[in-house]
Amino acid sequence: MTETMVAGAAAAPSAVDWDADQAVTQLYTTQYRPLVRLATLLVRDPATAEEVVQDAFVAMHGAWRRLRDPNKALSYLRQSVVNRARSVLRHRAVVEKHAPKALPDAPSAEQGAMGELERAAVIEALRTLPVRQREAVVLRYYGDFSEAQIADTMGISRGAVKSHTARGIAALRSALEQTT
Repeated sequence: MTETMVAGAAAAPSAVDWDADQAVTQLYTTQYRPLVRLATLLVRDPATAEEVVQDAFVAMHGAWRRLRDPNKALSYLRQSVVNRARSVLRHRAVVEKHAPKALPDAPSAEQGAMGELERAAVIEALRTLPVRQREAVVLRYYGDFSEAQIADTMGISRGAVKSHTARGIAALRSALEQTT
């Protein structure tokens, strides 16, 4: 190889005199890391970049006898790395384009059944409450009414709303703890 093939290397015999093993070994020793850096910049993944570079070296080894000018092996190798990186990027684009869409997160059937049982237990416990407590709790927690709105709706004072709501929640808690 000549100095033009391997920058900074000592003068060596002409690349034409070398066989594929010697030439590829020499190039690999001096150019592997720079080529991996180049490929990493192109494919944005170090592992894939290493594969691209290794494939380029293997291909060059197989095509060594067909090289028109073995002194331009490094240029050939760089172009091979760039072309293989482009191929990887094209493959990624096709895979992403045809990738199945993720299903939206949905509760499992078991979660739905458990939720239904819990709702049924709460409704049953609500039915056991006195009318005023039940009204106050339903308006507050299911209707999302403020204390003032509940007082206006029920025709009672805000203090009575607080009292009915607190007693209703305590009774619900007690009834639900007994069922579980």
